Amino acid sequence: QVQLAESGGGLVQAGGSLRLSCAASGGTFSNSLMGWFRQAPGKEREFVAAISRLGSMTNYADSVKGRFTISRDNAKNTVYLQMNSLKPEDTAVYYCAAKRSFVFSNYENTAQYDYWGQGTQVTVSS
Repeated sequence: QVQLAESGGGLVQAGGSLRLSCAASGGTFSNSLMGWFRQAPGKEREFVAAISRLGSMTNYADSVKGRFTISRDNAKNTVYLQMNSLKPEDTAVYYCAAKRSFVFSNYENTAQYDYWGQGTQVTVSS
């Protein structure tokens, strides 16, 4: 059983930066594709970014492309989301998720993921 714990959220002004971390325990971290999702009040959970199990491939939602960077450190069982040039519309609860897969595909679909963290709040003020 994999457990995921996000950290690093907070309140930041528009244009600022935050770095989210997601620490994994249990299971084999390097066997999992990792994703970041977010959910704003009254909206569905949406894909933000994904990274392949060894970190060689990444993909981003159009809304964050060029501003956010996903990375992972398999030695530390941790995935990161560096968020720059934050906008008020980035305000949401951010979740990390793990998908047991050796194939980098179907990473935008929440139903494909096996494990989820509890989320961390990111609030961007204008």
